[in-house]
Amino acid sequence: MLTQSLAGLPSFLFYFATAISLLLLFLAAYILITPYREIALIREGNTAAAVSLGGAILGFVLPLASAIAHSVGLLDMAVWGLIALVIQLLAYGVGRLLLPDLARAIPAGQVATGVFLGALSLAIGILNAACMTY
Repeated sequence: MLTQSLAGLPSFLFYFATAISLLLLFLAAYILITPYREIALIREGNTAAAVSLGGAILGFVLPLASAIAHSVGLLDMAVWGLIALVIQLLAYGVGRLLLPDLARAIPAGQVATGVFLGALSLAIGILNAACMTY
């Protein structure tokens, strides 16, 4: 019985490793395109940066989870994961257009800006995930 339960372990490990790799790629790309250093700001206790980055992470992971659940194979999941990555980076671009002072607001700790950007990322991620089900 244990053998049957663990039969899917190799697939799980491949999917999980691919998902973690995509998440790390997303984080690297997101941090690279923002004009401030989120991790350093978070270490300093900047709530705006933490909420913004946290929302971006969740906004990416939701469609990635949908891609995992609905894909027909590992490559299919990876392709849809990359699509989710691009969509989430574009969501940040929309946030920059809507809030032109964003580059100064997050480092200044303006929580409202961080909450808005995090919520925007999350909302786009939810839509992104829902669209992947068809």
